[in-house]
Amino acid sequence: MYPSKKIKVLVVDDSVFFRKFLIDNLLKHENIDVVGYAINAYDAKNKIPILKPDVVTLDVEMPGMNGIDFLKKLMVENPIPVLLVSSLNISVFDALSAGAVDFVKKPDMNSKNSVDLFIAEISRKISIASCSKIKIHTPYKINRDIFKSNLSLSKSTLDSTVIAIGASTGGTEAILTILKELPETIPGIVITQHMPPGFTKMYAERLNKICRISVKEAVNGDKILPGQALIAPGDKQMKVVKMGSTYTVSCYDGEKVSGHMPSVDVLFNSVAEAVGNNAIGVILTGMGKDGAAGLLNMRKKGAYTIGQNKETCVVYGMPMVAYNIGGVCIQAACENIADLIIQKLK
Repeated sequence: MYPSKKIKVLVVDDSVFFRKFLIDNLLKHENIDVVGYAINAYDAKNKIPILKPDVVTLDVEMPGMNGIDFLKKLMVENPIPVLLVSSLNISVFDALSAGAVDFVKKPDMNSKNSVDLFIAEISRKISIASCSKIKIHTPYKINRDIFKSNLSLSKSTLDSTVIAIGASTGGTEAILTILKELPETIPGIVITQHMPPGFTKMYAERLNKICRISVKEAVNGDKILPGQALIAPGDKQMKVVKMGSTYTVSCYDGEKVSGHMPSVDVLFNSVAEAVGNNAIGVILTGMGKDGAAGLLNMRKKGAYTIGQNKETCVVYGMPMVAYNIGGVCIQAACENIADLIIQKLK
């Protein structure tokens, strides 16, 4: 799925120092060709039609026109995969909503390890972005009075059922698309979205403001409760554990699994073992295969499993692998997954 030819990249950043650092390091990668740079959004707007890059790396915070306003214009005039380069700032989620494919957290320039990890991550995500499908999202309006279903479930169903969701590239908006349609009377939800530490807490807070259900970043020992979604912290693995008649989450330091921490496979495998046929599993857009084996394990234990379809994925990787190995009961457009969950629970 990675491209065979060199990926043409335009670097957009107002910092001379960071721009040079990024260009010098990207040029060391044999599959990346930096075709130019822009010092601000206006400069980028003029250069994109001339240089025709495959991917744009974009600093979210720039003087003049900020990255979000630039993205909104770009996605209308010249849709192109954009990879955000951001400090720990909630505006990154507005930029993702405006059409950016993914983001990379800026490194601590005083730490060689941080710098090395950043270069490896941005190079990998440039390759993913070059293969991605542009998704332009409409702004979400909070409407707490109108929902597709007034779901009425028994207490035993609410307490015994767990919904597990896993996603990577494109997942922040896909998860929102699903959660915003779910009523408060929904069984507890656990989510692993590939994301750096710090951002998972901000993402949970953002979802909590938009959705009817409550959403929070998980803390070790949290109970899985109806009407609540728990998001795996960005620097920990998260498992579901059965404690008597209740389910809790275990968030812990560990090794990467399937290349990730948090890993969707870790979550799904734990749900398969702890919840069995009372679980619902959902695998969403993302590169690679994290979560595919775990979803298959869930299905083998009797869970109902849903895979996002190719047409609505930013990157049809994880759901494709899960489908190909037999882990998916049904494929569906992202916009229809909330309804499928609700119908299965009725």
